[in-house]
Amino acid sequence: MLTKRIIPCLDIKDGRVVKGIKFLNLRDAGDPVECASIYEKQGADELVFLDITASFQKRKILIALVEKVAQHIFMPFTVGGGIKSLAEIRELLNAGADKVSLNTWAVKNPSLVKKAANYFGSQCIVVAIDAKGRQVYINGGRTPTRLDAIEWAKKVAELGAGEILLTSMDFDGTKKGFDIDLTNRVSQAVNIPVIASGGAGKKEDFYNLFLKTKADAGLAASIFHYGEVSIADIKRYLYKKGIPVRLNEN
Repeated sequence: MLTKRIIPCLDIKDGRVVKGIKFLNLRDAGDPVECASIYEKQGADELVFLDITASFQKRKILIALVEKVAQHIFMPFTVGGGIKSLAEIRELLNAGADKVSLNTWAVKNPSLVKKAANYFGSQCIVVAIDAKGRQVYINGGRTPTRLDAIEWAKKVAELGAGEILLTSMDFDGTKKGFDIDLTNRVSQAVNIPVIASGGAGKKEDFYNLFLKTKADAGLAASIFHYGEVSIADIKRYLYKKGIPVRLNEN
């Protein structure tokens, strides 16, 4: 049985880690390199780095910062934010990313997902879906689209995406638990791994996620950034509950 993954997320704005509630009211949460190093020591399975204003500001990701983070960690590293071409994907992979996350430009140009998967391999291509209800949003949650999250998830899987990062905007930062209904619908609809994001507030939330959905991973930010619970604590709890996880007991 495949182990379930616990993934911290670094939302980056102006070179710093930030976190808000429902994508709003952002506050500082630390230095990206320091946060990444701490999470690796705690036994994180992967790290996600999202330059959350790159799409909205129509600029490229901070490559130097990606390189700096990559130099300090050994766990798989996913980077996203305003990526719109194969050249930019190549640049990020060369900078140390193991995977790239496409969101806004996957919606604007779905053929990018297919081209990227064919060129770099599906294992490198994650499509992030930010949803309010079932409506897909782009530009860091600022712009609504006419896409339905479940149907869009099916489409990107067909195009060759290797994984989906599903964020419930309604639950983001609320610490009330993951959006079980949306996550279950999406994870049942596709045959590729789904990372659930938005709403984690305690270790029990991860147990409920894995018990009630087919999600392959749970992603969180606030509870890790502010030291409310450690990744190691969550994994030990899940292990005792019978959820398969990779323990990093040093």
